[in-house]
Amino acid sequence: MATLGQRVLVVAFDGWNDAGEAASAAVSRIRTSGDYTSVFSVDPELYFDYQYTRPTIGMDADGTRTLSWPEATVWRPNAPADGPELWVLSGVEPARAWQAFAAEFIDIALSHDVTGLVALGSMMSDVPHTRPISVFAGSENEQLRAEFSLERSTYEGPVGILSVLSAAAEEAGIPTAGLWASVPHYVAGHSPSPKATLALLSKLEELTGAHVDRGELPAEALAWEASIDAAAADDEEMTEYIRQLEQTRDTWDSPEASGDAIAQEFEKYLRRGGDGPTKPGRDDPRR
Repeated sequence: MATLGQRVLVVAFDGWNDAGEAASAAVSRIRTSGDYTSVFSVDPELYFDYQYTRPTIGMDADGTRTLSWPEATVWRPNAPADGPELWVLSGVEPARAWQAFAAEFIDIALSHDVTGLVALGSMMSDVPHTRPISVFAGSENEQLRAEFSLERSTYEGPVGILSVLSAAAEEAGIPTAGLWASVPHYVAGHSPSPKATLALLSKLEELTGAHVDRGELPAEALAWEASIDAAAADDEEMTEYIRQLEQTRDTWDSPEASGDAIAQEFEKYLRRGGDGPTKPGRDDPRR
């Protein structure tokens, strides 16, 4: 695991990069599995559009009503790890000044000797909830591709903040990989997808050698799948649609299938601008 090193920054953002909240839930699980301290947060006035991402108001422990503003923050583990350390960068995708936003966090990463970066995302895809969640694992770093058999995307077109941060990290000499989970589009816009979160964490462990406690995620993933089964059982159109997706996925997974099927699905998602395909029936899955 020498290529990513011993201090890996794991990055995920709410918003376009986070279908089914799978990526943000993965970094949240990392933080709750240990004791973490905030290292740095950006000034929200510089990067967020409050009409798009509004501040929220709530009660603190003393019963005082307080405002909470959109944020993006780096967190570090307080206790030394037996193996590689997982640092976390999480928050809201910025609305403006992406180059300055990325530069701030790359400066923080360099000043704290971060040795690798893994960006987590999740996308709405034409996949069934009944099969293992596919994870696209890619990198522009030649050493990482060789070490972990990662893909190199040929996509050209609009991107999100994860691509901007990854490019800035590579330019600064920090090896970077990206993991994108494929979330069934017919549920991605309506509820969290713990099964996709588990898939991201498993692939992250493969790349970094670090262990993340799963907590209640396995039980939540089983309940998630069972709830969709129950809903589909009352909807013949949905049942037939899922059956078609299963046939397609089983073809992908067959020995004769092309090895870049997941990469092709990832690039299709980016070309759609992050919008999922339209599900037949009652619901529009796009967020």
